[in-house]
Amino acid sequence: MHPLPRAIVTRPAKEAQAWVEGLRVLGVDATALPLITIGPVADPTALVDAWHSLAHYDAVMFVSGNAVAHFFAQRPADVALLFAALGSAPRAWVTGPASQSALQACGVLPAAIDAPAMDGAQFDSEALWRTVRPRVVPGYRVLIVRGNASSASHADPASQGVGRDWFAQQVQAAGGVVDFVVAYERRAPVWDASQAAWIAQAACDGSVWIFSSAEAVGYLGASLPQQAWTQARAVATHPRIAQAAREIGFGRVLQSRPLLAEVVASIESSL
Repeated sequence: MHPLPRAIVTRPAKEAQAWVEGLRVLGVDATALPLITIGPVADPTALVDAWHSLAHYDAVMFVSGNAVAHFFAQRPADVALLFAALGSAPRAWVTGPASQSALQACGVLPAAIDAPAMDGAQFDSEALWRTVRPRVVPGYRVLIVRGNASSASHADPASQGVGRDWFAQQVQAAGGVVDFVVAYERRAPVWDASQAAWIAQAACDGSVWIFSSAEAVGYLGASLPQQAWTQARAVATHPRIAQAAREIGFGRVLQSRPLLAEVVASIESSL
């Protein structure tokens, strides 16, 4: 049996480390190379205001675990954790298990959370919409908590916010009302010469790149425009992400749901 290739985890630093540890437990030599840096917004006023107006919403959609963490970090001391009360508004909506775990870590009861079924084909905005569509009636108010790419971003704007924008359009088409609040900033990586050389080596040494964001793929391609990726292999956790990897030239791209055991199975199938 051939040893499994090294996996390069490209998620933001905190999530990347958790994935690296999980993959190592499953027998994969994994290393982290975060392609997106996550940071707080410079001015949290809008977040604090959102907390004070939370009771006016029927649901809050969190686009990621980072959206959860940064939103709850700005919760004012005088605002109750409304999500924790059974039967009270608002509902908490997420697209996948990682964000659901982040909500529960913040004190949100599982019964207050709506998310795609664990046995579903995808964890994304489309799957979430199928779950919550019956709740959305005319006048239903939804707050979408998202990140915002910095002005220095090199990612293709067309790859940013596809899921959340589509979701907002579905809510509005059903007669609902959508507001947005930015909870964190995403920033592109900056490589020094030694890091660029390491990436160039990893592009052709059999490593498997694990992508969980089309924006991250865009950052990688834009930050190293002369790099050839034809020998590189990737596992992408969504069809849109897989397409982004193919567009920057990755020679082989497999798809997997963002569950570690399934990612490992995809790495094995890449041999």
